[in-house]
Amino acid sequence: MAGNAAVIAVCGHEAAYGRALEGRLGPDTGIVPNGRALFRTVAAHLRRGERVVVVPMTLGREPGLVADTARTLRAVPDAGRGAVLLAEPFGTAQHLVAWLRAAAGRVPADSALLVAAPAGDPFEDAELHRVAALVRRYGRHALVEVAFDGGDPDPAEGVRRCRLLGAEKVALLPASFTDVRPVGGTAVPVADAGPLLPESALRRVLDERAADARRRWSEHGDDGVPTGLAAADHHGHAHTHPPGEGHGHSHDHDHGHGHPHGNGPGTGHRHHHHPSAAGADLGTRSIA
Repeated sequence: MAGNAAVIAVCGHEAAYGRALEGRLGPDTGIVPNGRALFRTVAAHLRRGERVVVVPMTLGREPGLVADTARTLRAVPDAGRGAVLLAEPFGTAQHLVAWLRAAAGRVPADSALLVAAPAGDPFEDAELHRVAALVRRYGRHALVEVAFDGGDPDPAEGVRRCRLLGAEKVALLPASFTDVRPVGGTAVPVADAGPLLPESALRRVLDERAADARRRWSEHGDDGVPTGLAAADHHGHAHTHPPGEGHGHSHDHDHGHGHPHGNGPGTGHRHHHHPSAAGADLGTRSIA
């Protein structure tokens, strides 16, 4: 295999299956949804004799993307012997809290914050409520609410709730790679406080994740796939089953494929940052 490795950003709903990152990661980074597109892209690189590093583009609310990506990579022929490396996810929920706190620091303290992201499953949406609570706990804004694109409450309803709670102005703060558009026709002014990360920070964090994956392979012979297979284990009550029932369900996504769930070996990803440590991560330092 060639010495350099191609970097592929694999995307789920937090990045609109790749659409939200088009043109933002540089010309040398591939951007694909998981499933057939990832399989074909990786296989094409391998046929050209190129190594591949795959970075799951989640901010911590989508552990299923990591596990599903690992299953896809495991199915690619000739993906062994370090030819394909699975990096740790772009971010964790702890990173998301820190990045949101940094973005909130640019919003006047007398404004309400409306933290918005694409809707996921009930446990992913519950995680956003937890993230928003930590942003409020460690921040300076008295009112921090949550809204979901394609979910309940949607951004318009979120703004209305902020107004009912006494807000005189609202700042929309994206908690994903997607943009959040200000809502029109509201009783209070609504400002766009995004994006969550500028393009320069996106590229630096992505480069760091890819470099860490190459270092992990070089020093420990770990391609990241076994760890990735276990990423979604114990993620909410949706992954518990009554006695006698196995783990045979699947999720269907709007990009046209389903993913069976399996419990692979591994110990989970290794990011452990307290949310109050907003400046401890590379991406946070780049925007603080």
